[in-house]
Amino acid sequence: MRVPFLSVYWTRQAFVHWPYPPAVIQSLLPPHLEADVFAGQGWVSMTPFLMSRTQVLGVPMPRGTFPETNLRTYVRHGGGPSGLWFLALDVTHPAMLTARLLGIPYSRARLVVEEHGGTCHYAGRRGRRGPRYDLEVRTGQRIRAPRPLDSWLTDRFHAYSVSAGALWRTPVVHEPWPLSTGAVVRLEESLLSAAGLPEPADSPLVHISPGVGPVRFGFPRRAA
Repeated sequence: MRVPFLSVYWTRQAFVHWPYPPAVIQSLLPPHLEADVFAGQGWVSMTPFLMSRTQVLGVPMPRGTFPETNLRTYVRHGGGPSGLWFLALDVTHPAMLTARLLGIPYSRARLVVEEHGGTCHYAGRRGRRGPRYDLEVRTGQRIRAPRPLDSWLTDRFHAYSVSAGALWRTPVVHEPWPLSTGAVVRLEESLLSAAGLPEPADSPLVHISPGVGPVRFGFPRRAA
């Protein structure tokens, strides 16, 4: 990627993953996308983190360190690459809302990221009475040899969106995540139901990472 559209560092990252039946996820997807599965199971992930050293076309963004929280699932597109479909993205920086023009569902929210030794606290609310979450996770052991599911859930290098009636694919380039196991200490959330998902039937799988960077986003290309 010669000139990235967007370059950032992602830090203090948590991944909270829930398994879902593929049919449930499929009901939330646009035409041309299919729910990606691992061992017959679909997944949805909540990923709170800090963005830092944010640059657009090589120009540093003012106040370029800020929290963001994504709710995402995993998709396939015909014979093309698998990738991410975002169910919701919450962010504090108003400039990121311009990505709505590309069909990326950003919303302005109040977000908190606080690290306390081996635990990290994340919290957010969309608007005054909108969806919210309060999450505390504890970092476990470093994952020296990621399992196939660990990589499947975290190393995704394309993101899909719909804009102007077309499907777009954005390439995302970064090194593999350095991962640790994690455990939920406390979790209250309404993001899943707000996205149209039923209450999870299983406890979440958790990954923790200090982060990756630079993460480079290419220009979106029409996929369908």
